[in-house]
Amino acid sequence: MASHIGKLPVAIPAGVEVTIDGQNFSAKGAKGSDSYVIPEGITAVVEGNEIVLTPADDLRPTRAKHGLARAIVASMVKGVHEGYAKTLQIVGTGYRATLKGKSIEFALGYSHTITVDPAEGIEFEVPNANTVIVKGTDKQAVGQAAANIRKLRAPEPYKGKGIKYADEHILRKAGKAGK
Repeated sequence: MASHIGKLPVAIPAGVEVTIDGQNFSAKGAKGSDSYVIPEGITAVVEGNEIVLTPADDLRPTRAKHGLARAIVASMVKGVHEGYAKTLQIVGTGYRATLKGKSIEFALGYSHTITVDPAEGIEFEVPNANTVIVKGTDKQAVGQAAANIRKLRAPEPYKGKGIKYADEHILRKAGKAGK
């Protein structure tokens, strides 16, 4: 029994260059480059225009690493080819974001503004004062940067004010019942 995800080959799109040196995997594409160390017990081979990962044995931990390694390699190939983006919406009177160089400055109802600097490989876009787009080649880093921004003022359930993902639905609560 092999890992359901691990046994699927990863297609290499045109314009992406893949290098496998022992356990070191690296991909280079239009959006940038990334590298990953494949776990012990998993071997990666380029066959034609596909990457095939095979486990050394059929033990449970190896199968888990097999699926994990395949998923990470697939997201790396997609990231260097197309890139990843997460859109955040800012809801609330006076809440806004402005781009200052590469950083973003937020006014979120606190007594001070909050400045967020991008991590390495992350880039911010502010199309308008209420929208922030986090872009990059690393899926995990883009998600983490977006989560860190959302955490600055998470949406509250009564009026929905705060920073939310563009595709996120905030469950609303009824206010206090009046007399």
